[in-house]
Parts: sequence; structure tokens; C-alpha cells
Amino acid sequence: MKLSTKGRYSVTALYELARHYGKGVVPLKIIAKTQGLSENYLEQLMAPLRRAGLVESVRGAQGGYTLALPPEQVTIGQIITAVEGPIALVDCLLTSAEADDQSCVRAADCVTRQIWEEVCDSINAVLNNIALSDLMHGDRAHVGCNQ
Repeated sequence: MKLSTKGRYSVTALYELARHYGKGVVPLKIIAKTQGLSENYLEQLMAPLRRAGLVESVRGAQGGYTLALPPEQVTIGQIITAVEGPIALVDCLLTSAEADDQSCVRAADCVTRQIWEEVCDSINAVLNNIALSDLMHGDRAHVGCNQ
């Protein structure tokens, strides 16, 4: 499993918004420059984040983005799920084992499905327990991953 740039850059962008939370909107140009990201790519990422209710936008010359919730209420899991979709190591975890629309005909009887489900549950538990506010504390750098 590898997290795409959509997930990594979205976390980085919202981290930057968290740093400015309560101080008004932040133009994408500022986020792009501060974090070393493409402004055009950031613009594409903001649509699903807005639909998920994580960011709000203001149009116009003085426009930009702001977090829709306080940084302590926005988790890394919410951000990644908004832009990447549900976290699943295998396709059969995207539906329940009892569902009729299985991607795998053996999902209900699969001996390894429970392992992948436990791994995904653990990943989700970690990501859903780290809020943007947690990134703002400690000895972390103020620049996100852009590789």
C-alpha cells in the first residue's frame, strides 16, 4: 500500500490552514509557496476536501481557504479518506463479507480477509487519532512532504 500525492499533499495543505486557523482565509498561492507545492494541483485537491466539509472557500481577490472545523477536530484519516476514498489493502474490504456485490466470490469464506481487515482497522485507528492540531505541536518541521 502506498499513499498517493493526493493524500500527502492534502494533509500538508490542511496543516498549513491549521497554522492559520482563526486568522482568516489563506490563498492557495501562500500554501503552495510555503509548502513547496503546485498551486494548480492544490486547487484540484480542495474540491473533495470542501465536499467533505473539511475546508471552506471564499472567492474573489481576497479569497482563499480556511478549515471548516477547529484543527483538533480534523483528523488525518478524514483528510485522506476525503481525497483517496476508504483505506483498504484489498478490494474485498470495500464491501461487507455478506454483501451480494462482492469483488471476490470467496470473501465470505476467505481465510486471509480477517488479517487484511485487522491491518486496515489498525491503520484507520492511527490516522483517525491524529488531528491537525497534533501536527502543530512538538518538534516537527513546518513543511510537509512533497516528494
